[in-house]
Amino acid sequence: MVRCRTLPPRWRSSRRRWFVAADVFDRLVALLNEVKASFRVIEHPAEGRSEAISAIRGNRPEQAAKAMVLDLRGGGGGKRHVLAVLPGSRKLDFNAVAGLFEARKCGFASPQTAQELTGCVMGSVPPFSLNPALTLVVEQDLLSNDTLFFNAGRLDRSMELDTKDWLAVAKPKVARIASPA
Repeated sequence: MVRCRTLPPRWRSSRRRWFVAADVFDRLVALLNEVKASFRVIEHPAEGRSEAISAIRGNRPEQAAKAMVLDLRGGGGGKRHVLAVLPGSRKLDFNAVAGLFEARKCGFASPQTAQELTGCVMGSVPPFSLNPALTLVVEQDLLSNDTLFFNAGRLDRSMELDTKDWLAVAKPKVARIASPA
């Protein structure tokens, strides 16, 4: 059973800056409050797999914003990292991401690298880049949803957020980076 609740006052405070919050979840809440975005926090059993968490939250898999940390190499840009966001119902097209960033090679970052760059364990990474070393790119088909659902830096917390608010805050590069699952 999914339990939704109103945020306690310490999470609603707009005086708290997102970059000084203690963890990723608190940083997201502070950031979204600061820009007056409309969002809902969903508490649920710990889960990081897209299909399973979509069933728990009650959203369609294509509404789930699945975020993955990638390593890019070659092509003159050296080694760099990307946070790719796509619908939970789709799979990543590594060649499309490599081509988009003019890299020779694209692959998943190691769990350790992903955690160092995001502050999150795998499966809990939100679709926001809170690290300047992580370029954000989104599959354009995800934007056809009015609302996005995503894990919010923790395996036991998700957020529901208006897609327009997400775009305004996250400012991702938009491209075709996914194929049907």
